[in-house]
Amino acid sequence: MDRKDDPMNIIRIKPVRINFCPMKLKLVSILLCTLQIHPVAFSQRDFSDSEITKLVMLGTGNPNPSPEQSGCALAIVVNDVPYLVDFGPGLIRRAAAMSPRYGGTVKGLDVQHIKRAFLTHLHSDHTTGYPDLILTPWVMGRDEPLEVYGPAGTREMTEHILEAYRADISYRLYGSEPANDSGWRVHCQEILQEGLFYQDENIKAEAFQVPHGTWPNAWGFRMTTPDKIIVISGDSAPSEKLIEYARGADILVHEVYSMAGYEKKSASWKSYHSAHHTSTIELAEMARKAEPGLIVLYHILFWGASEAELLDEINSHYDGKVMAGRDLDIY
Repeated sequence: MDRKDDPMNIIRIKPVRINFCPMKLKLVSILLCTLQIHPVAFSQRDFSDSEITKLVMLGTGNPNPSPEQSGCALAIVVNDVPYLVDFGPGLIRRAAAMSPRYGGTVKGLDVQHIKRAFLTHLHSDHTTGYPDLILTPWVMGRDEPLEVYGPAGTREMTEHILEAYRADISYRLYGSEPANDSGWRVHCQEILQEGLFYQDENIKAEAFQVPHGTWPNAWGFRMTTPDKIIVISGDSAPSEKLIEYARGADILVHEVYSMAGYEKKSASWKSYHSAHHTSTIELAEMARKAEPGLIVLYHILFWGASEAELLDEINSHYDGKVMAGRDLDIY
């Protein structure tokens, strides 16, 4: 049978005998150890000016599977206590990369300490890391239930995830693996109205509704810590409500797309993106009204633009401080 007609498409290779030199094997082994890549080899930049509050960009991406951008996820770490916002793919490993256990500098991001998380909306690029958020910190030693606050539908999603992993949870609990019976559990509270929805000694969390197409429950957050006000857009088209909550904030974390790239899109994609997201030009106009101390861009749709070109689009209409967020940045 010709290979192209083989339904299994199997390549049959004639065995070759290879003679290894022990000394060469030893040298190769040493070389591999020397070249071992550490988890924090990703680009990491620290712009923080506070010993109390750290904003860590765990993921700055979008639905496109960029190897350099994990899915949307942030951590606000206050007095070494972490509060996560959104659960995009890769968030736990990004958090681990920032922890001292794996060579990072953010003590609060040892994953067993992740116990509180907030969700802006239920789109997949913000939630496919949710099972990881529930299970991995538990496996690593979290011994109390995860607290999750999110839009209507969060509780149902949580129940389905726990059901999907029921066999795994049961095996860890009742097999030979040491495991506690609390850390896999989730206490879920749905955000149903604007205003304060969570508060403790480190942080005050307020929610405000944002326009994201016809999505009925999409939220932005305003987080107040002892020394910072951080506002997070989630996924949002231009919003007067967001401007209201972002006014005078120390940091505004906002999604964005390149206007130059948008102009090259088809009519149907232009209609979609203008209803769901915010262009560089629109963000500049909002920033002039809100006047935050710093804008950090995330959920960035470059569409062929460079980081410098994206920033130029904003800076041509706004003279405040703007930075394009990258995974593992600290602010």
